[in-house]
Amino acid sequence: MSENQAEKKDPLKSHKQGTALSDSGKHLEALDKFLEASKLYEKVGNVFDASYTLFKAAECNFLLKEYETATERFLKAAELSFGKGYDRFGLGALEYALDCYKAAGKEEDEKTVELKKKIKKLKEELSKM
Repeated sequence: MSENQAEKKDPLKSHKQGTALSDSGKHLEALDKFLEASKLYEKVGNVFDASYTLFKAAECNFLLKEYETATERFLKAAELSFGKGYDRFGLGALEYALDCYKAAGKEEDEKTVELKKKIKKLKEELSKM
């Protein structure tokens, strides 16, 4: 595909295709569509949908038992969200990353303990708003 064709790709179309594939249990195929949509959304400056579709890709990784990759993507989705002030969405992504650590049997891992502290602190901050 030429660069010109890539520019003309519609992130919403990839997003919808990813959702349809995920809803029908085709998580591996959905993963590719969500990642494509996330990159396209980010390219046009739509940070919320870039974060959301990356989150959806991470969910697919989780369902495919690819916990390490899922964790990385949930953390990246959270980072994007926090960068634009979408703190509640970012918190949700962090909580899913924590679920990945637990599913991978890393509940006592240093990263898990730090993430738990970060989530607790964020919840306290958000409850004051």
